[in-house]
Amino acid sequence: MRPILVLWDVDGTLIDDGAVGEAVYPFAFERLTGRPARHRVASAGRTELDVMAELFARHGVDGFEPHRVGAELTAQLRRRAAELRTAGRVLPGAVEALQALRARPGVTQSVLTGNLRANAALKLGLFGLAEFVDLGVGAYGDDARERAALLPVARRRAAAVRGRHFDAGSTVLVGDTPQDVRAGLAGGSRVVAVASGASSGAVLRAAGADAVLPDLRDTAAVVRAVVRAPGTVHAPGPAVRSGR
Repeated sequence: MRPILVLWDVDGTLIDDGAVGEAVYPFAFERLTGRPARHRVASAGRTELDVMAELFARHGVDGFEPHRVGAELTAQLRRRAAELRTAGRVLPGAVEALQALRARPGVTQSVLTGNLRANAALKLGLFGLAEFVDLGVGAYGDDARERAALLPVARRRAAAVRGRHFDAGSTVLVGDTPQDVRAGLAGGSRVVAVASGASSGAVLRAAGADAVLPDLRDTAAVVRAVVRAPGTVHAPGPAVRSGR
């Protein structure tokens, strides 16, 4: 079987974090600025640093280094690990899909997520999913603010670790938002979209996904969508606005 790099989105695709992750932003903002957040910023499909950048801009705040913001976001989520474990859940079919793909020769599984690396590792570890993915070859919200820039990062890491090149036809992004889809298309990968989050199948199809599934419950359908022989492969396009 030809080598395939499968890059999973985390929130809304593999897990539902019970809105704990979204609640971290105003806490981090207040901790960093000393004042409460008066505005809310949409976070679905975006990188964590991009969400914080908009939150700062909405409040007329600037001058915070990304590493300082990232450290605070990580600390805030770690403090809420118990709440995350209670409020969150693994989405139906996620474990079975990860297991089935792990069993197939030539498949490397990792993540492409707007979560900071530490936060992605925490979430996947809490819900028992870390064993199925190689976190060392993934791409995270601290690698780039724009989500479309993450796919080349994951490819380079996978090539360095696996000793093989993953091109557009052998890279598959699995996500649940139009931002996921657009990031995959911009990076030149195939995209399998899952309507398990806030976006409908129709919206995901309109965004340009190669395949759309209602959820991950049908393991055979997930495997078929991921490993099918590539047809028309999207050429890398210009960067699009980021996603988480």
